[in-house]
Amino acid sequence: MEAFNRPFLTGREFDYIAEAHAHGMLAGDGRFTSRCHARLEQALGCAKALLTHSCTAALEMGALLAGVGPGDEVILPSYTFSSTANAFVLRGAVPVFVDIRPDTLNLDERLVEAAITPRTRAIVPVHYAGVACEMDALRDIAQRHRLMLIEDAAQAYGAHYRGRPLGTLGALGCLSFHETKNVISGEGGALLVNDATLLRRAEILREKGTDRSAFFRGEVDKYRWVDVGSSYLPGELVAAFLLAQLEQGDEIRRRRLEIWQHYHDGLAELEARGSLRRPVVPPHCAHNAHMYYVLLPSLAARQAVIGQLRDAGVQAVFHYVPLHSSPAGQRFGRAATPMPHTDAAAERLLRLPLWIGVDRERVLRSLVDALQAISAPR
Repeated sequence: MEAFNRPFLTGREFDYIAEAHAHGMLAGDGRFTSRCHARLEQALGCAKALLTHSCTAALEMGALLAGVGPGDEVILPSYTFSSTANAFVLRGAVPVFVDIRPDTLNLDERLVEAAITPRTRAIVPVHYAGVACEMDALRDIAQRHRLMLIEDAAQAYGAHYRGRPLGTLGALGCLSFHETKNVISGEGGALLVNDATLLRRAEILREKGTDRSAFFRGEVDKYRWVDVGSSYLPGELVAAFLLAQLEQGDEIRRRRLEIWQHYHDGLAELEARGSLRRPVVPPHCAHNAHMYYVLLPSLAARQAVIGQLRDAGVQAVFHYVPLHSSPAGQRFGRAATPMPHTDAAAERLLRLPLWIGVDRERVLRSLVDALQAISAPR
């Protein structure tokens, strides 16, 4: 079976893990965490990068830093993972769902302003498939309405919008290093702090509500419990694994882009025939080849293609059940707009295997054969 995903190793991961063990510190915020922070800050240009044990943890920190509470509202797309909404629901806030654009499948910035109410506190755009949302428009809306802009950049490490790294355009950015992402640590994430006024509290929230980071810098003579918080740090073994990945981040992206482009070129003719629609990447966006998906004509066509690919030994999958139509989404949130593009993506989108080492030609040939099989006269 050509698997949907296989984690990639650069070759240095286990050497670094052994080095972390030999150094005698396996808890969080050791030398490997510091090296990851420095590399992220240098690569991205954020004020501060803080490793977390997941992107979910980074989003939860974002909700705390945004100061949302019971009855407050947060605008986000429905076509995203539950963590995007859960982080705010945990604080008592209401996720307000807005439809996505039909081209990039990102939050439709043209619908956001009408969804703002006096209770709105934040906007959370999700950069789907590592393709940027229209951040200039969203930044303008957030500034005019004094709302915090928190980027869910879980899929977007190494991608750019008008030359700027994703995750650095809002007050906060949230990254994922889950094993399905481009750069991985098994589980893991990072909070990118771009508004320096949030940095001190971000450190405190991450360290169980204590000023431990300030203590280790010699800024206080003892560390104390000073705020709410939780244990959002990853251990040093995770950071050691991640450092090896970050060091090869550019090469990982280059190799994934080759696979993405192979699919894209190979499916151009099928798109011209109307058999599917390929991903859309605006010219001012540089994506990271996190995902290659196609939009098929219908739910029935997608299910038939998944079955044909499975029979051919290729694992292809669909993606999100929209949050607005999920049980918890209906309980905790509300839709501010009709959701035709969200619903269509949920029914028609199919993701192809994309990992370093995948047999790209087999996948492509199998998809072409599957589409021909379901369209053949019966």
